[in-house]
Amino acid sequence: MITCVVRYTIDPKKIAAFERFGSRWMELVQAHGGTHHGYFLPAEGASDEALALFSFPSLAAYEEYRHLFGRDPEFIAADRIRDESGCVLRYERTFMRPLLPGDLAGG
Repeated sequence: MITCVVRYTIDPKKIAAFERFGSRWMELVQAHGGTHHGYFLPAEGASDEALALFSFPSLAAYEEYRHLFGRDPEFIAADRIRDESGCVLRYERTFMRPLLPGDLAGG
């Protein structure tokens, strides 16, 4: 399993647009073989940082999903929410390998 962690710098005045953007991407990840673990939005502290975490069974499965970017009309429409609203100022993507409860059972 591979988990993608996306760290966003967002416009705090455009949280509603970011929530629309995130809701759409959660649907798309789920529809294309991934598991979305959610978006984590500002509550206290920094008001311009948000995170998203989602997993795919393998890097190859993630790459199949990524192949749809800029090609699939639903993906283009989801990105349009971000682009037209200006809710995302920048983002960075990191891949991690999760250690989950039970992974080291009996170890």
